[in-house]
Amino acid sequence: MAQYKETDTGLQQLKAALKAKTPDRLYIFHGEEIFLLNHYLGQLKKILIEDLTESFNFHRMTGETFSVQDFVDAVENLPMMAENTMVQVDDIDLFKLPEADRNKIAETLMDVPEYCTVVFTYETVSWNPDKRMKSIWDAISSNAQIVEFPKQEMKDLMAWVARHFGARGKRISNDLCAYLIDITGGTMTTLAGEIGKICAYSGADMIVKSDIDAVTEPVMDAVVYQMSDLLGRQDFTAALQKLQQLLKMQNDPISILGVIGGHFRRLSAARVLLDNGKGTADLMKLTGMKDYPARKAMEAARRFKPEFYKKASELILETDFRMKTSFDEPERLLELLVLQLAQEARV
Repeated sequence: MAQYKETDTGLQQLKAALKAKTPDRLYIFHGEEIFLLNHYLGQLKKILIEDLTESFNFHRMTGETFSVQDFVDAVENLPMMAENTMVQVDDIDLFKLPEADRNKIAETLMDVPEYCTVVFTYETVSWNPDKRMKSIWDAISSNAQIVEFPKQEMKDLMAWVARHFGARGKRISNDLCAYLIDITGGTMTTLAGEIGKICAYSGADMIVKSDIDAVTEPVMDAVVYQMSDLLGRQDFTAALQKLQQLLKMQNDPISILGVIGGHFRRLSAARVLLDNGKGTADLMKLTGMKDYPARKAMEAARRFKPEFYKKASELILETDFRMKTSFDEPERLLELLVLQLAQEARV
């Protein structure tokens, strides 16, 4: 078995193993890009398990069905009329199990049979190993291939989006690929569903922006960006309409305010960097933003004067305080905030 190391090569090693049809015996699958996680999980199962004997040789457990003894039995069960077995365990935090259970699982993971591949997947539960739990961590670190599926870079996502539109007989520009990725949050799982809806809606070979806007519900961050962009362009009525869109999406007002505050903090940082002769790379280093949103933030930051950001911060803090201490309607306080920001943007 491959020994675990703190590197980013897990996915590359998995791809190589799948290509050679020589998978390891123990995997940890985790990460933000669930679409890729499930894709490679399916590829692994396809190599290991035959359709005719799946009911005998594929064992899947969840929080509702998992027990330590059932897990041990599944790992040790010999394959029936096949060469391999596969055990998939979804969203079980191994490090929060009782000590006796951890030790029993650790003993099993130290000696997974050659015919068996065990995969622990983490989608709704975070993969957060506690290395103080020595027995289970030693078993994992010395035997598991830990594979992270992170969100993809913009360049790779754009190519992926274009291919998926192309597979449906549609074409889309690079600019609209970037726009779609931006307003949906940029995960393949979400994009796959939106691409299907857009293609079903559009009657033309070439996708246009109105096709996307007609059927795609943007994520909160994207709507907040659009709202601030409209404020910067002095289109205050449209900015207020964007706030109404957020509220109609049944987003919590305090959550909306938090996103607004975070957005203007990033713009403020971008403005400070611009005023000191710095660029996009500096904003990425400072905030951890990716290239595309960092470039957008640098562009948007130019639309407001430096004094605006100080006042915006004060107004956001004041609104937060009033939401948490007054009997005023949170929705009305958000509307008042946008109007106040619009007034400051005019100065």
